[in-house]
Amino acid sequence: MSKEPDKLAPTLRVLELLDQVCASGEPFSLMDAVRHTGWPKPSVHRMLAQLETGGLLAREPGSKLYAPAPRLVTLAENVLGANTQRGVRHAVLRQLVNDVGESCNLTALSGAEVIYLDRVEAAFPLRMELKAGTRVPIHCSASGKLFLAYMPAAQRKALLDTLPLTRYTPTTLTARAALEAELAQIVRQGYSVDAEEFVEGLVCAAVPVKASGSRSVRSALALQAPAARMSLARAVEQVPQLHAAATAMARTLG
Repeated sequence: MSKEPDKLAPTLRVLELLDQVCASGEPFSLMDAVRHTGWPKPSVHRMLAQLETGGLLAREPGSKLYAPAPRLVTLAENVLGANTQRGVRHAVLRQLVNDVGESCNLTALSGAEVIYLDRVEAAFPLRMELKAGTRVPIHCSASGKLFLAYMPAAQRKALLDTLPLTRYTPTTLTARAALEAELAQIVRQGYSVDAEEFVEGLVCAAVPVKASGSRSVRSALALQAPAARMSLARAVEQVPQLHAAATAMARTLG
């Protein structure tokens, strides 16, 4: 028996109902749903009607039994497909770490910050562990400067007009003119670097991940290493491998 419906948020009630009644894989009646959930019949009837109206459930022809409608089946397939694509991207990231020997991450732009979508750590005791969900500044990270560089000019200007260029290390670019000059260079060369600009002793190189046939940057793929183990010049030497991995990543974006 499930929780009482009034103890769940409205959306969760509907999801709980779907989970309960669809678990058997067979068409079900109103009373089947009541029995599975333990909820009052009027509440269950109302939610089933909402699901039917929303195209997520449908009545079996000539009966009062409910079954998943094509829209719900498509939703489930999309979720499974997304999980598969995430798995493929993680496998690409893991292979990249094996190839370059240092930690690598996949990032996206989130407002005026960069968010880590996925990361694979190198097998060294000396490393900076940053998990998925970590946020870093846009103006002093390799991925962040990459997003800025490929951003439409008007959007970039509006962001830089309000963005404080906070100094994190002695090498952080805090002068807008210097930052904009580097952004132009990033577009010309096709990659970005972080020369210990966010964390002292940490160097990074990043390349864009673009969907096939698109100029927009959907995400960024970056290598990150302690400067004591990998110089910035050596990190830049890994850019061709980063580009190859980014191409493989792009195939999963659709």
